[in-house]
Amino acid sequence: MSPPPQIVFRTEGLTKVYVTGGIRLHALAGIDLALYRGEIAVLLGPSGSGKSTLLNILGGLDHATSGHVWFRDLELTGLGDRALTRYRRDHVGFVFQFYNLVASLSARENVQLVTDVARDPMDAAEALDRVGLGARRDHFPSELSGGEQQRVAIARAIAKRPEVLLCDEPTGALDSKTGVAVLEVLAEINASLGTTTVVITHNAAIRAMAHRVIRFADGKIADVAVNDTRLSPQDISW
Repeated sequence: MSPPPQIVFRTEGLTKVYVTGGIRLHALAGIDLALYRGEIAVLLGPSGSGKSTLLNILGGLDHATSGHVWFRDLELTGLGDRALTRYRRDHVGFVFQFYNLVASLSARENVQLVTDVARDPMDAAEALDRVGLGARRDHFPSELSGGEQQRVAIARAIAKRPEVLLCDEPTGALDSKTGVAVLEVLAEINASLGTTTVVITHNAAIRAMAHRVIRFADGKIADVAVNDTRLSPQDISW
């Protein structure tokens, strides 16, 4: 028998409440969830269903209102800002819909923003090679297409060798052909480095590449599905 998968993230009764003008908005309403080492998990659901809030809490960018969340044996709940910064630096890579590259820096220099502070980084050139941009390392963001800029953002995220890669709408600003190219990079990184990868998307077709699909509705998990057969990104029809 194969050993059970290792749990990377675990949440119990996780809630997040925002108060605006005296109105309490439950962005998360009691989330119990486990995410596993080496999997690609796709989070689906309409805007406001809690996906990004959960991702921000898992990534140490936000605090829960109540409940618990663990990264391996480290309980993130209740950590102060300095400890969360250290956790993000050492363990988590982020990819967002908009690339957040520094316009005055080359692709290589954008990646080096991370490698200069990481504990055990890969070389910036290696990171760019992994996303297929080795030949473009000295180009500036204005000289790169949207898909190339997103691949630089992925290179920057993986250059510190994170255990988890958290992606919020990584193809949301891209056309289907370019989006597939970005998904191919994410799938290759997951396969070659074993990086646990969580992808938020509104595009339901992307669920076909996931190991598991977690659907959100009204701040809760509506259902979790396992893909017994997965498609490669190039076989996904948008």
